[in-house]
Amino acid sequence: MHPNKLDRAFTLAEIDTAWASDITYVETGEGWLYLAVVMDLASRRVIGWSMGDHMRAELVVDALTMACGHRHPAPGALHHSDRGSQYASEAFQRVLRQRGLACSMSRRGNCYDNAVVESFFGTLKTELVHRQRWPTRRSARSAIHDYIEIFYNRRRRHSHLGYLSPAEFEARLIAAPAA
Repeated sequence: MHPNKLDRAFTLAEIDTAWASDITYVETGEGWLYLAVVMDLASRRVIGWSMGDHMRAELVVDALTMACGHRHPAPGALHHSDRGSQYASEAFQRVLRQRGLACSMSRRGNCYDNAVVESFFGTLKTELVHRQRWPTRRSARSAIHDYIEIFYNRRRRHSHLGYLSPAEFEARLIAAPAA
């Protein structure tokens, strides 16, 4: 297994230097809907996500592929996750190598090592998921998409970001002159 290179260094000055990922689940009338996300730790922006009726490796591969399609991290940028079989899979590890991302994994049984993504899932469930019942996976998928892309990334303010949304925070980072 891979060591914990992130070591809870959750506050970063530059986007695309460290990403974190995890999987959660949402109950629907048709069964579980699984959500994998990739979050930029500097801006707390969800930059990749995937949903499905399974927890196979392709779920996390698809989320990482989406993140890499939107962003262009430098070789050696860190990707952090738990030690789940999806993240340890050859398919996922191959994509990390192809993209030049360094692998970091939480210590065994230590959820605090991925606290930022766990916090996002708690917020998602408090603000959206636990407020209604989802008759179908499709209805949950649509609402989660809108929550991430329309509300969370663009409008939801974060105390960690000086009460800016992830999109506003990134825009300020990009616009700020290099010191």
